[in-house]
Amino acid sequence: MSVTVLVADDQEIVRTGLAMILDAQPGIEVIGQAADGRRAVELARRLRPDVCLFDIRMPGLDGIAATRALAGPGVDNPLAVVVITTFDLDEYVYSALRAGARGFLLKNAGAALLSQAVHAAADGDALIAPSVTARLLGKFARTGPASPPVRPIEALTHREEEILVTVARGRTNSEIADELHISLSTVKTHVASLMAKLGARNRVEIAMWAYETNRVGS
Repeated sequence: MSVTVLVADDQEIVRTGLAMILDAQPGIEVIGQAADGRRAVELARRLRPDVCLFDIRMPGLDGIAATRALAGPGVDNPLAVVVITTFDLDEYVYSALRAGARGFLLKNAGAALLSQAVHAAADGDALIAPSVTARLLGKFARTGPASPPVRPIEALTHREEEILVTVARGRTNSEIADELHISLSTVKTHVASLMAKLGARNRVEIAMWAYETNRVGS
C-alpha cells in the first residue's frame, strides 16, 4: 500500500516538481496539492494523508503555523509533517520541529533523500537534513531550551539511554537495530517507552531532550 502525501508550496513550479518526483518513487502517491498554508490545512484535515510535505514560506499561513495546526501540542490524531525549504536557517528548523514536524529537508536534498524522509515520517521515524541535525540541536543545547527539560516520569534504563543517544544522532529504527545488534521490534518497544517516559510526541522531541540534558555532545 502506497504512502499518501499532500504537497504544499506557493511556487507552482516547485510544487509540481515535488509532486512529480514523489509520484515517481515506488510506494508513494501524491493525493493533493496546495498553494498556501490555509488550503494545506483544509486539505490535510479532509484527506488525512500519511505525510504532509510543507514549504516554510507560504502566504496567509506559513508552513510552521500549518504544521502546528496539524501536529502541534494538544492536536488529536496529529498528522506526520515534513518541512522543506530553500533556507538553511536554524530558527526555521527549530521552530518547525517545535511545531511538531517529523522531518526537515532542504529543497536541494534530491529524490532519494526526499523519498527517505517521507517513508521515515510515515513509519514514525524522523529525518532531518544531515547538514543541519547536529549543528542545530547542538546550538540549542548550548543556548539552553526555552524552559527546563522535563523530568522523566520514570528513570531511563541503560538500554533506553543507548537508544536515546542513537535517536538523537538521527538514526532510524533499522539503523539502531543494526548498530546495537537488537531486533527491530525491540528498538520500537524502547522508543515507545522513551516517548512515554519523556512525554515526547515524536522522535524529534526525544532527540531535543537528549541534547537539552547533555546526553549527546554537540
